[in-house]
Amino acid sequence: MKYSDRKKAVLMLSDGSFFEGYSIGKVGTTTGEMCFNTGMTGYQEIFTDPSYTGQVMITTHTHIGNYGVHPGEAESAGVKIAGLVVKSFSQISSRTEAIGDLQHYLEQQGIVGISDVDTRALVRHIRSKGAMNGIISSEVFDSNELAARLAACPDMEGLELASTVSTEVAYFYGDPTAPVRISALDYGIKTNILRSLAARGAYIKVFPAKSSLADISAFEPDGYFLSNGPGDPASMPWAVELAQNILETGKPLFGICLGHQILCRALGLSTFKMHHGHRGINHPVKNLVSGRSEVTSQNHGFAVNLQEALASPRVEVTHVNLNDDTLEGIQVVGKNAFSVQYHPESSPGPHDSRYLFDQFFRNMEK
Repeated sequence: MKYSDRKKAVLMLSDGSFFEGYSIGKVGTTTGEMCFNTGMTGYQEIFTDPSYTGQVMITTHTHIGNYGVHPGEAESAGVKIAGLVVKSFSQISSRTEAIGDLQHYLEQQGIVGISDVDTRALVRHIRSKGAMNGIISSEVFDSNELAARLAACPDMEGLELASTVSTEVAYFYGDPTAPVRISALDYGIKTNILRSLAARGAYIKVFPAKSSLADISAFEPDGYFLSNGPGDPASMPWAVELAQNILETGKPLFGICLGHQILCRALGLSTFKMHHGHRGINHPVKNLVSGRSEVTSQNHGFAVNLQEALASPRVEVTHVNLNDDTLEGIQVVGKNAFSVQYHPESSPGPHDSRYLFDQFFRNMEK
């Protein structure tokens, strides 16, 4: 597409804020909760992360699309964000390994986006006012119609999305002759989690979100895994009940992000909607057990109540966020189970937290 041929696009927020720009991806209209990611690399990994289902992504890095797309950098079978907002969009890929440019990739995936928006002003607005819904359109420009369509967009709080992105049929990942077997619950599992487990010698069976203990135990696993995913953990009582049942087996259990929140709710802790969430690849976390800090990749709009965790006799708080003192990790007292709010499988990085997978395998060896 020539620069002069670009089509108009608009963005409206639920508080009435209005931005104009140019259409990227598919021409159309989309709605979702506005969120922003501060990572300077890894845009394809972000766009294909199932945890972003139902969210319109704002990228804070200025240039997006300059290194194209590559099949090895997808975290799921397709793009999961509801829409995309960028400052400067490149339709030219500078990387020889790329299979194509981001514009055609977004078109093929049916993703509506907008470029040439002052993303700094937009992010500052959301950081000040809090998470809110938004609508992008490159076909509808009447503010009244945009507002009407936006009003029909559901709020993320109370929304159950994990079962909508989960696999419908259980499947296997890894080497069948591997010495360790893991039953993984798919609430929106990222491919690099499976890679990280398989690389350490695991054969994994990935189960639909609403599986029973009998379903996942029939695989005779050495341990259980609760994955990341989208939506409000308070809307998933069936997942909380399963986590409670897994704890009763005494076998090792590891949870990441939404899986962490589900495990914590199984222990009687509450979760809450954050003001604007944590999304990026540079969030500092302190390991209270080792005393060391780590730079982490994060993507969550809900969190677990830290004060409840500190007061609970069933929970040992192991990790806290150094930016805002939110809860980042726990160990279950008297059980072989732990979880973290952030993403140790982070791709393209950072890799500070990969040791958590090793910890899970040590637990299974015991």
